[in-house]
Amino acid sequence: MFVPPTAEVLLEARQRLAAADPALAAIEAVTPPFAWRVGLGGFPGLLKMVVQQQVSLASAAAIWSRVEVGLPEMTPERVMAHDQDYLLSLGLSRPKARYAHAIAQAHLTGSCDFDALPGLSDEAAIGALTAITGIGRWTAEVYLMFTQGRMDMFPGGDVALQEAMRWVDRSEVRPTEKQAYARAELWRPYRGVAAHLLWACYGAVKRREIAPF
Repeated sequence: MFVPPTAEVLLEARQRLAAADPALAAIEAVTPPFAWRVGLGGFPGLLKMVVQQQVSLASAAAIWSRVEVGLPEMTPERVMAHDQDYLLSLGLSRPKARYAHAIAQAHLTGSCDFDALPGLSDEAAIGALTAITGIGRWTAEVYLMFTQGRMDMFPGGDVALQEAMRWVDRSEVRPTEKQAYARAELWRPYRGVAAHLLWACYGAVKRREIAPF
C-alpha cells in the first residue's frame, strides 16, 4: 500500500503551481484544502474501475457489491475460472465481462504484471495498462494516480478537469484532450496535484462552496 502525499507536501506543491502559473493561482487561492484520492490497488482495483465506469454512482456501487459477493476471492485465477455468463449474472455488461477476462489474462500471462507497475516509469506503466483490451488512457492514468500516488500523472481526457481548466483560462469552450495535455505541461512535475486542485475547485463550485468562475 502506497503512502499518499501529506497535507504539507500538497500545500507546497500548490504554492509552486500558483507561482508557476498566475492563471492557475486565481483558482488555487480560493480552493479549500484537499486530500490525495486513494483507490483500491492491484488487480481488484483495476477491475473495479472498469466495472463502475459509465454507470451512475448508485448503479456502480450496487454492481460492485454483487461482484464482491460473487467473487469472494478476487484474483485473476478466480475470474478466469468463471465464464462470461457468470460475470453477466453479477451485473456486468457483455463488454465489461470481456474486459474482466482480458485484465485477468494480462496478469496471468505476464503482459501486465500489477505487482511490477510501481517500478515502471509513468509512460511505461500507462503503456502496460492500455495494452489490455478495454483499458483506455484515462483509466490507466486515474488508476496509477489513485493507487500509486504518482504526482505528475494528468488525465487530460477528464471532462471535469477540462471544465475547470476552462475556468482557469477564462475561455468560452473547454479544451480538447490534446489541448489539456499541452496546457498542463506548465504544471510539471506536479500535474497530479494540479489535477486534484482542479477537481477540488470543480467540486466546490458544484456544491456552491465557492463562487463560480
